[in-house]
Parts: sequence; structure tokens; C-alpha cells
Amino acid sequence: MKDAPALDGDASARGARSVASGILWSRLAGLLRESLLRSVLALGPAADAFSAALRIPNVLQNLLGEGSLSASFIPVYSRLLGEGRDEEAGKVAGAVAGLMAVLSGGLALFGIIFARPLTSLLAPGFDGARHELTVDLIRVTTAGVGFLVLSAWCLGVLNSHRRFFLPYVAPVLWNAAQIVVLAAALVGDWDPTGAARALAWGLVIGGFLQFAVQAVAVRRLAPDLRPSLAYSDPGVVEVRRRFVPAAMGRGVVQVSGYVDLILASLLATGAVAALMSAQALYLLPLSLFAMSVAAAELPEMSRAVDPSVLASRATDALRRTAFFTLFSGVVYVAVGELVVEALFGWGAFDADDARVVWLVLAAYSLGLPATSVSRVLQGTCHSVGDTAGPARVAGIRVAVAAVVGLVLMFQFDEVHVLDGSFGTGGITDGLAPHLGAVGLALGSAVAAWVELGMLAGRARSAAPGLHSPAGVLGSLAVPAALAFVVGAAAKIVVGGLPAVFGAPLALGVSGLVYVAASFRLDVPEAHLILGPIRRRLWR
Repeated sequence: MKDAPALDGDASARGARSVASGILWSRLAGLLRESLLRSVLALGPAADAFSAALRIPNVLQNLLGEGSLSASFIPVYSRLLGEGRDEEAGKVAGAVAGLMAVLSGGLALFGIIFARPLTSLLAPGFDGARHELTVDLIRVTTAGVGFLVLSAWCLGVLNSHRRFFLPYVAPVLWNAAQIVVLAAALVGDWDPTGAARALAWGLVIGGFLQFAVQAVAVRRLAPDLRPSLAYSDPGVVEVRRRFVPAAMGRGVVQVSGYVDLILASLLATGAVAALMSAQALYLLPLSLFAMSVAAAELPEMSRAVDPSVLASRATDALRRTAFFTLFSGVVYVAVGELVVEALFGWGAFDADDARVVWLVLAAYSLGLPATSVSRVLQGTCHSVGDTAGPARVAGIRVAVAAVVGLVLMFQFDEVHVLDGSFGTGGITDGLAPHLGAVGLALGSAVAAWVELGMLAGRARSAAPGLHSPAGVLGSLAVPAALAFVVGAAAKIVVGGLPAVFGAPLALGVSGLVYVAASFRLDVPEAHLILGPIRRRLWR
């Protein structure tokens, strides 16, 4: 079994860039898929049904897959590789593969058999044709769960061997299969119901392709690895010990998404689809700048023996993550409407839909810096075997998000957008998009900051010497404020241009101001942007 030498700081940064590059391609494919999806289904009943059906594979993938395996499998497997115990590491990896295949397969079968009661649980506000379509779609989408979970296992193996790009670019195939279906639906002018059914099968095919391309790479990297059910192997026992609280923590987060879906199904038509569209944009910087850093650092932090080394790596990760995601949150609030219009503003998706999705995105973005920094803090805890603490914190986050969202959503749902103007009352459900989803997104943002405050203390206990997240974010307050003001002004100036041209201009001007201000204030991370530019100019 092949391994790699220890990473230095530059190599670790290259690993993070590899993850970010793979995620970027994956997210761009996801945005294209989402754009076509909105063009074909808009924010209508079929869009709500497909969004609800997509929740099942998303829940099981996150519950059993990437998040839980990253927290439990990668630290154990990476440590064994680092200690030169390759044969034992292979046995652990094979057993985890076999056990996850059995578990995910059983849950997929359960979802197919009990699709109807699951639909009632997931979307109690759905009735009639929308309910029946969701039942049919869940029976199809759940069939592909096993492929997605095993893809996450492949990711764990490849990341532990410091092969970062492939597992994060592989979801391009998952998106590509659906893009083909949506393009055919658009060209053939399919009805929304038929398009949604075909798209569900595209999702299953894409899941298989995503797994297959990674399985080939794992086979080449570890040809002696064999799946098994050796659950009593000492390494597997350690993975299981960490996996249960990690899965509980991921489960709590998924409960949050489930609660959002339940609550959104009680709102005006389009609320579920608006949440999904906003989340597609919200997750882009979170994936590029938080998940990439956390994914590249987790194997290295798991190998760290000296607590000071762990604290240093975690602090560097915090600073890099905060620098990029704080800017992302600021520009989403300032110029997010232009971004939404540029990406989704065609076909059946109109300007009123764009304004609603932007407001949901802006509400989510208020918590984006906290959520992103929390990812690094979670990885710090996971690297030392603490998966139970972050799980408890996640439970508190879910409770806060649910309470705040429930208080706000019905008040916001009284407001609708029609012909670019806000109003209340007098509009039948479905004739104009409402703002109820904004209340749910605000609940998520409040909960994100609560989670950050609680995780910070726990991470500092795991890594004494770790810098305060509040201090790291505070050092970027002035550049962020200037970027917001400039972005808001740029949005007004380019308002007469098509959004596809105005959005890049507004984003570019805001970015220049943010980087320049950070450089003037001696923020080290500004050189992550300026360094490559200087090298190209002086070459």
C-alpha cells in the first residue's frame, strides 16, 4: 500500500488548493445544474417535490458518509499509515467499506419500501399531486444512496493518502448526469412532472459514476485492500467508537435540515425550492474555503503529536478560512441579487423569484463566517478523538435555529414580492413568491454564531495556544466593511447592465477593495491573493 511523505506547510497549502480546485469544479457544475433546474421547474410544485426527495439521499450521505467518516475513519487510518502499519490500515479500510455498504444498502431499501410515510414526515404540508410525486421521486432517489456513501469512503482513503483532487471533483459526474437530463427536458419542452421523474433517475446514474471513478483510483492506490465485515478488529472498534457520536452530530445537523424542510413545506409554494437555491450559493464559499482547508488539514492534525503543532496548524487554518468566507458573506449581502439573477435569471425563473432567493441567501450569509470557522474548530476536536463534544454543540445549534426560525418564518411569509415590490395580503399562494424562507435562514444564521461561541472553548482545550476566532474575524472587520460599502454602491452603478455583466464587475471591485485594505492593515492572508499575481508580473 502506497503512502506519501509528511507534508510541510507549503505542501499542506497545495493540498488545500487541490481540494478547493476539485470543489470549485464540482460547485460550478452544481450551479449549472441548479440554473437548469430552476429554468425547467422554476419554484413550482414539481420543484418542491424534487427538493424534498433529494433530502433523503442528502441526509443519509451526510449522516453515514463524508462528515461522519471524515471525523472517525480518516484520523484512525491516517495515524496507522503514519506509523507504518499499512497492513493493519488496509484491514481497517476494508472492514469500514463492507460495514458501510451493508448499512447504507439496508437504509436505502427501507427508504424505498416506506417512501409514503417518509414523505409525510419530510413534507407534512404537501398534499394531492405534489405529495404523490414526492413519494415516487423518493423511491428512485433513495436507490442511489449506497453509491454516495461508498464515494465518501473512497474520499476518506484517498485523502488519507494525500490524494485530494479526485474525490472532490468526482461529484461533477453526479451533476453532469442530471445536467444531461435537464438539457433534454429544456430542449424537448418536457412538462415539469416528467422532467422531475427523469431527473431522479439521472441522480442515481450520477451517483454510480461518482463512486466508480474513485473506486478505480482506490484500487490502483491500494490493490490489496479487500472489503470485509471484521467489526471486531481493534482499528475498526476505534473507528466505531468515534463514528457513533460523529454520526449523532451529523444526524443532529441533518435534523436541522429536516426541520427546515418541514417548516418550509408549511409556507407558501416555492419556499422549499427557494431554500435549496439559496443553499447552493451559500455552500459554494463554505466548500471552497472552509471544507477545503479542513479536509487538507485533518490528516495532518491527526498525525500531530505536539499540541503546539496542532494549535499552530489550526490557527493558520482559521485565518485562511476567515479571510475568504467573511468576504463571501459580505458580498452576498451587498450584491447577491445580481449574482442570483446572473445564474438563475432565465427561463421560468423571473425577477421576483431572484429577489426572494437573494434575500434568503443574504440571511444565510449573516452566519457564513461563523459556520466556516466552526468547520475548522470541529476538525481540531476530531483530530484528537473528540467527536462527542461537537455533536452536543450541534444539537444546541439545531434547537436554536428551529426556535428562531419558527418565530420568524410566518411573519416573513406574510410578505410577498410582485413586480419587484414588496406587499402583504391579497396574493393567492403560488401567484407571487413569499419571504417565509428568509425567517428560516435567519434562524440558521443566529444558531451559527451560538455554535461558534461554544466550539471555540472546546477547540482551545484540545489545542492550547489556538487563537481566538473572534480575534481572527475582528482583524478583518475594516476590510469587510469597506468591501460592503463599495459593493452596495457598485450594485447601483451597474444596475442598468445585464446581471451577467454587472455581477462580475461588482464582485471584482469589492474584492479589490477588500484585498487592498487587508494588505494595508498587514493581514498576512492578503498575500495569498497578491503573491501569485506578483510572481506572474515579475516572471
